[in-house]
Amino acid sequence: MISTWPAPIADGKTGEELLVSFDSGNQRRVLVIPALFDEANKMRRFTLQVMRALARVDIDSFLPDLPGQNESLRDLSKQTLTSWRAAAVAAASHVKATEVLTIRAGSTIAPADLPGTLYAPIAPHKQLRSMMRARAIAAREAGVEEHSEQLGLSARADGITLAGWPIGAAMFSELETPGEPQSTAHVVIDQKVIGGRGLWLRAEPDEDAEQAERLAALIANPEGNSE
Repeated sequence: MISTWPAPIADGKTGEELLVSFDSGNQRRVLVIPALFDEANKMRRFTLQVMRALARVDIDSFLPDLPGQNESLRDLSKQTLTSWRAAAVAAASHVKATEVLTIRAGSTIAPADLPGTLYAPIAPHKQLRSMMRARAIAAREAGVEEHSEQLGLSARADGITLAGWPIGAAMFSELETPGEPQSTAHVVIDQKVIGGRGLWLRAEPDEDAEQAERLAALIANPEGNSE
């Protein structure tokens, strides 16, 4: 089901954002925080496959748009990791989440006190480095030389667009900084446990029902993650 939820915005106000829900009133309720930026596009279908697989084992799940993400009308360039963390906490409260599932760099905005699963987490600065490298390669192919040092200086002052995502100066500076150590409330599931190649490595958005079922099974039965 697609509905909306009241996401926090500036000055203590809220704004409506989309919310995809698989809600049957089950005891376990999972807040899903998707992959970020270019990886979000590649893994959107997979994320929904996991949610459907969870529904089949009587686990509810909720995928909120955070301000500036997906279908949000909020200006992405004005968002920060800090504001997204606050939004994730608010979303967890709104859906009465009992746990969280993050995908890739979504782990960096997981509510620290909400137990759950981090699937193939990546530090934000590593994803930023990858996007910066991709931009430099694209510029070179277009006959333009861009140097990472100069791009970094400009981005810290004025923001930057990477893979089509307008990232503000504050967000860029946060992404450059290695994240906090993961919470002891969270369990990491590496891609090697799932098997196969991670979908974020593929050139185009894709899906993999077997990987989705495997991840859902490990969330449903954490003891199954023995590696």
